[in-house]
Amino acid sequence: MKKLLTLAVLLGSILMTNAQTNSIDSYRKVATKGYAEKEVTPDIIYLSVSLKEFYMDGNVKKKVFIETLEKQLYDAAMAIGVKKEDFTIQNIYSYKYDTKKKNNELLQSRQYRIKVTNLNGLNSLFDNVDPRGIQSTSISGYDHSQKKDIEKELKTLAVKDARANAEILAAADGQGVGKVLVINDNSSFNMGELMPVTRTMYAKAANDMAVEESSLVIDIKPIKLTCYIDAVFELK
Repeated sequence: MKKLLTLAVLLGSILMTNAQTNSIDSYRKVATKGYAEKEVTPDIIYLSVSLKEFYMDGNVKKKVFIETLEKQLYDAAMAIGVKKEDFTIQNIYSYKYDTKKKNNELLQSRQYRIKVTNLNGLNSLFDNVDPRGIQSTSISGYDHSQKKDIEKELKTLAVKDARANAEILAAADGQGVGKVLVINDNSSFNMGELMPVTRTMYAKAANDMAVEESSLVIDIKPIKLTCYIDAVFELK
């Protein structure tokens, strides 16, 4: 009995699927593509910052610890509005201070990931961090606070564009366009893959005795987000 019921349900599902397919196939239809684009300037930046321990003036008895540098960077980040959860350690390294000397002590280096939403504060982020402890800085990613709304806007415009294209094709044959039968969303909104052009200067120590001081200068250019959809409309 159970086998008969299972078979009946399976046959019913197949017949329903076929009926839906046949109902779509029975329409006189037109297939078109829709497109929309918009230029957006990211308002969220992900920074990658590496700090390293060092000796003051090359004196092995005067070491600046990684915890000291980390607190400097953390306090500076909090001062420009970075949230605690957006200041994270990505990696921890160690290195020898000088392989040519007998001092085999390993110094620590840490890499941080900082999500910055106050872009106006970027230029002051490293003002109170000892530049001799900054190993490197770079931008690891971008985002936008209104990304979901932008995606919705572009998808809506792309569907309208597809309908407009369908109406042009239908009108050429003296027909009209009815309801949409199929919509396929082929869009991708990964801002991490659409890196804007940036200009970044690095603040780092040239050596333990001399410091090459510079600031982080970022010139963010707008990026173009695009949306593509395929649609099938009923002809009437």
